Amino acid sequence: MQDNERRAWLRLARTENVGPVTFRNLIARFGSAAATLEELPRLAARGGGKNFVLPDASEAARELEALAKLGGRIIASCEADYPRGLAALEAPPPAISILGHPHLLQKEMIAIVGARNASALARKFADTLSRDLGFAGLVVVSGMARGIDAAAHEAALAVGTVAVVAGGVDVIYPPENEKLYGAIKNQGVVLSEMRLGEAPQARHFPRRNRIISGLARGVVVVEAAEKSGSLITAQYALDQGREVFAVPGSPLDPRAKGANRLIREGATLTESAEDILSVLSPILVGGFREPEAPSPLSTAAMEVEADRIRAAVEEALGPAPVDIDELIRQLGAPAAAVLTVILELELAGRCARQPGNKVSWK
Repeated sequence: MQDNERRAWLRLARTENVGPVTFRNLIARFGSAAATLEELPRLAARGGGKNFVLPDASEAARELEALAKLGGRIIASCEADYPRGLAALEAPPPAISILGHPHLLQKEMIAIVGARNASALARKFADTLSRDLGFAGLVVVSGMARGIDAAAHEAALAVGTVAVVAGGVDVIYPPENEKLYGAIKNQGVVLSEMRLGEAPQARHFPRRNRIISGLARGVVVVEAAEKSGSLITAQYALDQGREVFAVPGSPLDPRAKGANRLIREGATLTESAEDILSVLSPILVGGFREPEAPSPLSTAAMEVEADRIRAAVEEALGPAPVDIDELIRQLGAPAAAVLTVILELELAGRCARQPGNKVSWK
């Protein structure tokens, strides 16, 4: 991406009333952020807006420069090194800011979240779980809050961890995690979709939670009360087609009620890393290594590949609609081959397309 388009992309992402869905639709319509910015005032006027103001170009330039001075960068959703989990979302965050080691964002991830006022046993379990999953090859994602989040990050520092924050990547919150923040910035990744220097606000945390679940193959809830932010993250995971895991707790402890309810509703009961790995291993084709980049296939080769993956596609389908892009990502197979299998099943009257680029058994 050229510098002028990167600045335009950031300006568009920072424009009021332009959320991820609107951003995606605008880029699809006008082809670039620069072209979109030229059209926005006219579109706003047609919609009845009288005081529409674009972010100043100098603001985007200053943010990019300040982030670079911190050793960080902006990654646009159209770039190859944008995290694949986020890219698979129906409307990914248009731009993310990062500090740290971007190569970690290309690895398979697992999210571990839970109560801020967690019990000592829950923190110890989160530590063990995070360490074991890290050594199994998964990067641990969490929200850098006190309690379970902090325990998960600390245990995974040596093998890879990503902290998704609700303010700017340069804002340390909570302040008591200053040492942890420094360690993650040096050894892992600090990530946010908020502008540099912006303080966390209550309305930002659901957006942060959506990114936590979107990055990961699954979300593990270690300890969570009813109506907690961890349950919001778990709901996002379900909406995004991710796996949900929950650690059971005492029915007498209100901090366990949310996780226990998730188990009753179908989350995988989790007592060790093996419980998680046994669910994720079939999803991660070829283990936890990155799948090779897809290459063009001839018609004959595509049909051979389609025959090879047919059973896996049929096994992945069910009565509930599944996102085709997520299906392709999980199978790690060429998109053309997966689409060929789906087309053949559709013509045979066995599966049906659903709204939102989804498919299910008929």
